[in-house]
Amino acid sequence: MKIMRLGHAMYIIKSKDGKNYLIDPFFDMNPGFPKHLNSAEFYKSIDCVLLTHGHFDHTSGLPKLVEHKPEILIMAQYELAMILLQQGIKNVLPINIGGSVAFEDVRITMVQANHTSSYGETEGTPVYAGEAAGYIFNFKDDYTLYHSGDTGLMMDMKLIQEVYEPEIAILSSSGHFTMGPKEAAYAVKKLLNVKYVIPSHSFPTKETATSPETLNQLLQAFPVVEFMIDKDKDLAELLKDYKKTGVITLAYGEEKELNKY
Repeated sequence: MKIMRLGHAMYIIKSKDGKNYLIDPFFDMNPGFPKHLNSAEFYKSIDCVLLTHGHFDHTSGLPKLVEHKPEILIMAQYELAMILLQQGIKNVLPINIGGSVAFEDVRITMVQANHTSSYGETEGTPVYAGEAAGYIFNFKDDYTLYHSGDTGLMMDMKLIQEVYEPEIAILSSSGHFTMGPKEAAYAVKKLLNVKYVIPSHSFPTKETATSPETLNQLLQAFPVVEFMIDKDKDLAELLKDYKKTGVITLAYGEEKELNKY
């Protein structure tokens, strides 16, 4: 598989069959989104969108995707899916914790996360959007990947490891709105048994942002973003002597290929 980071929490997981699974679309206010991908060709290349929860920095890119590819499949929690269907988005597949959807190249299961979820909070009164979630990607003839979504530390991670046996984990680890590096390191050492971990939910610095102007705008609108800048290195430092799990820090727009066989 190939894993490309497109933002603090947005990733594309590409299967060996060439299918693109996009997690949590966030484009216009995303200081890490590669400018060259802002094109109809890119948006049309997405085969399936998976939403971990309803917050704007995980869902605000949906209209752009639907504009370019109206039939795109969107997987979301039941309540969030109902909201999107009522907005007129057509190809929305409701799912809930423990449910799975099988495609030709992967079986995707929604798993629990410890986080809140609302929708439309930047436009008016927030609307309840169900519970937050993560996903298990059980690829055919390849690694099994766990994307934690936004989450705090939880013992359920041990259960997720025992049941689904992921070998790669994309873990939120920036702190403030999710677990921080300390908690994520504990999860890797005590709750999970993965070969690789990829730190997530960290924002770029002005030097590493693909759009420093967008970063400035985001900081003005949401000053708390400052607490989540450049946190990936902290998890890597905490796990530098832990030989069982390799830490892969992905830059924005960077793609990493990981093949099990």
